[in-house]
Amino acid sequence: MKKIKFIEVKSEIGAGTRGASLGVDAIKIAAFDYGSSLFKQIASIDVPVENHLLFESQGSPYAKRLKGVLSMYEKVSNEVATCLKKNNFPIVLAGDHSSAGATIAGIKMAYPKQKLGVIWIDAHADLHSPYTSPSGNMHGMPLSVSLNEDNINNKMNKPDKETVELWNKLKKVGNISPKITYKDLVYIALRDVEPEESFLIKKHKIKVFNSSEVKRNGVEKIARDALAHLSNCTMIYVSFDVDSMDSSISKGTGTPVRNGITEKEAGSLLVRLIQNEKVCCFEIAEVNPTLDKENLMAENTFEILQKVVSQLTT
Repeated sequence: MKKIKFIEVKSEIGAGTRGASLGVDAIKIAAFDYGSSLFKQIASIDVPVENHLLFESQGSPYAKRLKGVLSMYEKVSNEVATCLKKNNFPIVLAGDHSSAGATIAGIKMAYPKQKLGVIWIDAHADLHSPYTSPSGNMHGMPLSVSLNEDNINNKMNKPDKETVELWNKLKKVGNISPKITYKDLVYIALRDVEPEESFLIKKHKIKVFNSSEVKRNGVEKIARDALAHLSNCTMIYVSFDVDSMDSSISKGTGTPVRNGITEKEAGSLLVRLIQNEKVCCFEIAEVNPTLDKENLMAENTFEILQKVVSQLTT
């Protein structure tokens, strides 16, 4: 039985579509509508955000609002590290997915000598850098930050000196770089990957379980195989982007993709993964109620969250 703490990160400066900062409150509204007292039972901390930057210059087109993202990394990583050092289990409820790199930094700050594995449940690879990003949106870069990856071989942008300096600072948050290795990364439900990211996945032979494999082999086998792949790791972080679910379900997210997993598969998968004693942190990201109807995405996400919490507290 683990003592959970919610870390709320209502930030959306890393996304290209507005509204993800409202995702955490949308999940709370879903809890209220279900008559749940979950958010009264579990202590929560609200990390100060930099969303005011949405009304200012975006800075570099290749790494938009990078200064604000760096500020968020420093704040979020400190909260995650503090939570872990107090022997709590952090559940990060995030807006856009850019802050997941900060979560990884926080885990490493708390346990610098531990070997950290990452299970990334997402339609997207999030392996871009300012040198390769076609959009400049930082929510497509958190794993490159954690891997200290610039992907210069596939360079298509020329970021200015200030952007490069800030990017290098971002990679070094926590004074550990890289924080994870390619062999300790597993993708589940991946299906929308750009050529620059495919290059890295193939080059480093990253373990990938796509959505069709989940459906063909079942959640139990996928979870077992993913955990087996990370058997050499001493700690595991699970990051769940709601766009891992099919676009018929995940309308309330900024980048929905067809042929994803179902909400039932997502819930069962996460419960199975969370059962592993090495899992030290869980994150949910990218709920955007402004794109949704009747708060359906948040309701589905809350049901999944409730299952995860139930598993951790029994």
